[in-house]
Amino acid sequence: MAPTEDDELKYEDSVLQAQGSSPPGPCERQYVAVEIEIEIADVKWHPPNWLEQLNNIVEMRKSRGAPVDTMGCKKICDDERVDPQTRRYHVLVALMLSSQTPEVVTAMAMSRLKERHLSIENMIQMAVKDIEVLIRPVAFWKNKAIMIKQTSQILRDKFNDDIPDSVDGLCSLPGVGPKMAYLAMNVAWNKVAGIGVDTHVHRISNRLGWVKRPTKQPEGTRKALEEWLPTELWGEINKLLVGFGQQTCQPVRPKCDSCLNQSICPFGRKQTGKKAS
Repeated sequence: MAPTEDDELKYEDSVLQAQGSSPPGPCERQYVAVEIEIEIADVKWHPPNWLEQLNNIVEMRKSRGAPVDTMGCKKICDDERVDPQTRRYHVLVALMLSSQTPEVVTAMAMSRLKERHLSIENMIQMAVKDIEVLIRPVAFWKNKAIMIKQTSQILRDKFNDDIPDSVDGLCSLPGVGPKMAYLAMNVAWNKVAGIGVDTHVHRISNRLGWVKRPTKQPEGTRKALEEWLPTELWGEINKLLVGFGQQTCQPVRPKCDSCLNQSICPFGRKQTGKKAS
């Protein structure tokens, strides 16, 4: 049975709890403070203090090497030896593998696939059991092996050996949901079609009060964020918040005492007993 969105949230949070935080290190990318003016007339609602909260997160992310920075999809798929079309396929496969799976496990699986010359043709020709061997121990590896093979055949038959260049097209593939589709559009096609919301972005957005009402699922969070968050931030917000969630705003035992947002974050104030500043 394929995993549900609830399964994904529970699994990823349990993995993060077991892993703990990653050691500090240099970020792949240096974030810069955001300067944005909002026309209140154009936005019916936006969270109080959101820009200050965002810039504090940018500051906290400057000198840390979260797993998403060192082993995230973009990082492990940046390979000058492959053509752009093959790279886009690699991005899609990496995203499929990453669901409910720690970055280090995804990176190792991708490395083994690349050693076998990861391509649409090779995945079509490879037996499912051989794909299983290469991608274990990613979560739901049996299902994912089947879906990678099915997807590869669909890309051959319907998309001219490339990945779809639309969210709808990507979501038509086996095992690809909105989160993967928006991230694939961003990383593979360099197009920002929406916000990729995973368990970290979902959790942190609710904790910070970045949603008008609490949301239960990532897709609800995506829609709530896109109602007010400036579009120029959509492309980077996923990676920024994922790294913050991996190192500071963790699902269990978050480091609110050392968070720069502790006095302006509703969740942080409850944890530390501090009043709003």
